[in-house]
Amino acid sequence: MKVALSPMEFARRARRLYSKNEAVVDGDLRLNYEEFFNRCDRWSFALQNMGVKKGDKVAYIAPNTHTHLEGYYSIPQIGAVLVPINYRLSADEFEYIINHSGSKVVCVHPDYFDAVDSIREKLSAVEQYVALEGKKDGWKEYERLLMNGDATYEGVEIDEDDLITINYTSGTTARPKGVMITHRNAYMNIMGTLVHHHLTQEDRYLWTLPMFHANGWTFTWINTARGMAHICLRKVEASMIYKLLQTERITMFCAAPTVLISITNVPEDLRATAPKGIRLFTAGAPPAAATIEIIERDLGWELTHVYGLTETTPLIAICEPRADHMNLTIEQRAKVKARQGIELVSSGELKVVDDNGNEVAKDGETLGEITVRGNVVMTGYYNDPESTAAAIKDGWFYTGDAAVVHDDGYLEIRDRFKDVIISGGENISSVEVEGCLLHHPAVLEVAVVGMP
Repeated sequence: MKVALSPMEFARRARRLYSKNEAVVDGDLRLNYEEFFNRCDRWSFALQNMGVKKGDKVAYIAPNTHTHLEGYYSIPQIGAVLVPINYRLSADEFEYIINHSGSKVVCVHPDYFDAVDSIREKLSAVEQYVALEGKKDGWKEYERLLMNGDATYEGVEIDEDDLITINYTSGTTARPKGVMITHRNAYMNIMGTLVHHHLTQEDRYLWTLPMFHANGWTFTWINTARGMAHICLRKVEASMIYKLLQTERITMFCAAPTVLISITNVPEDLRATAPKGIRLFTAGAPPAAATIEIIERDLGWELTHVYGLTETTPLIAICEPRADHMNLTIEQRAKVKARQGIELVSSGELKVVDDNGNEVAKDGETLGEITVRGNVVMTGYYNDPESTAAAIKDGWFYTGDAAVVHDDGYLEIRDRFKDVIISGGENISSVEVEGCLLHHPAVLEVAVVGMP
């Protein structure tokens, strides 16, 4: 019998096996999986009562809260599509994304009420506005909707090729693009991550990474698949992170390199409180070897560098440790760990190619573009066939990332192609220059860009 590959299968399993496990901690609120899924079911019921049907879009603007996390289950299990929006954007960008996605319901944390109210007259497709916390005139109250309903939502049949989310890229030089992710895409990314990174019911995950960012690298569902605890962090503050590492017995988190820099550059007495043995993923930009050295040597944590894009659900490479890496000095090992690594077992085929589509030499010097095809590549950009055609050619997704391949097959990003600096006819990697500068003890953060 064929069963659709969907993260909702992990939810089904968790209900049966982990119902009494602690599922979510958000401040003083603690929910086990039975309580968490009851809330999810009640929200599904409320959404259907508001007229949300299969294929409808529901937008969220919220930090890492339990109500935000509930959306990753309540919405997909009724066949609707979640649109998690970067809360750091402007009201104008909120307007564009909500309208472009055709979102029918908008769910908002109180910090963003005013921004959304300022554009409400321009949101023609929105039928309902929901306050995820608190109350305000003209907004439905999330908790009241949950308590006034029940958990008997109407089930729908989900096809693995149905959309589960539309994740919008940040538009720096153009409008944000809506990346269409299917249930199958998400499922395969989750399985690949679990193969390469061992997690158990005893693990406790701290939400330092925004949930909106490529669905929290799918840890919104990975943690549940293993019956782990989600520890919500509403604001990334180094002091709060160190506190929760201790009080909530954290074993795992994800963070971009800039967050790692803020975590490592705290007063010595605070850094001394960090528990040993914590595991973390980093991605989003190539981490500096200097930062990796501090994390592993001074904090005693285990860092794994992963690589991907929103368009690839997101992970397509992992800097998987090998036995011969353990013979290196910590400085040498940090340089290896700063590489993007090798393809995940479930993500598909990964190549670095030249302008003619031929694979580059494995010499650690020849520059090419990272391309990928396989199970985690997006369906395309929502309502944007031109951008889709430009990004996916002959079945391959072109990332725009310039990289080299080392003799062991590990790839290493040198830059975005649009950021490569050319001087005297030579290519200069801004990433390499940044990594060199970060080794200087007086440098906390650095960004290198080219100019005439």
